[in-house]
Amino acid sequence: MQRMPKVVADTTPLILLSKISKFDILKSVYGEIIISRGVFEEYERGKQKKYYIDISHFDWIKIVDITNRKPLEFIVDLDKGEAESIVLAEEIKAERLIIDEIRGRNFAKSKGLGITGTIGVLLKAKERGFLQEVLPLVFELKEKGMWIDDALIEYVREIEEQAGNT
Repeated sequence: MQRMPKVVADTTPLILLSKISKFDILKSVYGEIIISRGVFEEYERGKQKKYYIDISHFDWIKIVDITNRKPLEFIVDLDKGEAESIVLAEEIKAERLIIDEIRGRNFAKSKGLGITGTIGVLLKAKERGFLQEVLPLVFELKEKGMWIDDALIEYVREIEEQAGNT
């Protein structure tokens, strides 16, 4: 059996996957997701939203407190969830950080962390046979408020065409 990587997720990908009813893709692709307490608290602020899922009882989502909070003092341009996700990914030596915001992605890259975003998760799910198509989900994400660069849409379209899905 294939060993699953240690994966930390930021808040935005959790919300976006909830919005398109694909939250369970995280379990399918990664087995277990680790989130910081700050990410959990940010996600919980959406309790009144239509897309909200109570993730507190999922055994495949581990909510972890950061051991060393000192590095958070030096991350000033990011929100609490992003900053905690990056620090947590470093602390546990995660193989992957799922994060969408460009400033957070750039900061994580500067720290040498492996990153992917919500669309990367969907592409990985397609690659592993959990999804037939990604492009309709990309358009749904865009419709539900995610900013997506046209070049990324074209990249996904090319992948789908190569796989014979369009």
